[in-house]
Amino acid sequence: MHKDHWRTIKDIVAIVNVSYGTVQTILMCDFNMQHVAAKFVPRLLTPEQKEHHVAICQELRQRALDDPSFMSRVITGDESWVYGYDPETKQESSQWKIPGSPRPKEARQSHSATKSMLIVFFDI
Repeated sequence: MHKDHWRTIKDIVAIVNVSYGTVQTILMCDFNMQHVAAKFVPRLLTPEQKEHHVAICQELRQRALDDPSFMSRVITGDESWVYGYDPETKQESSQWKIPGSPRPKEARQSHSATKSMLIVFFDI
């Protein structure tokens, strides 16, 4: 399991020739592992992109602290395409992990046929 987190219990049963329940008990009780699905994010950001996002947020926060009327002059708009995805994809991305390890992340590579555009505007 440590070398191939995507291995299923059925795969292990076929390799070691023990019952499904025994393999499941060993993984969950003895090794304290959980089977979790990857968290899907629109795209994985580089460290430089993450730093840029933090810098912009800090700048906006400072402007709001310096000028109390700053937030009343801000109108935020966002448009986003929302795609429908096949639920089997989430199950296929599941892998085993121990409680202290971070949840895996995967970027979506393809879009489904179902899509809608959402447009939202906010002000104070």
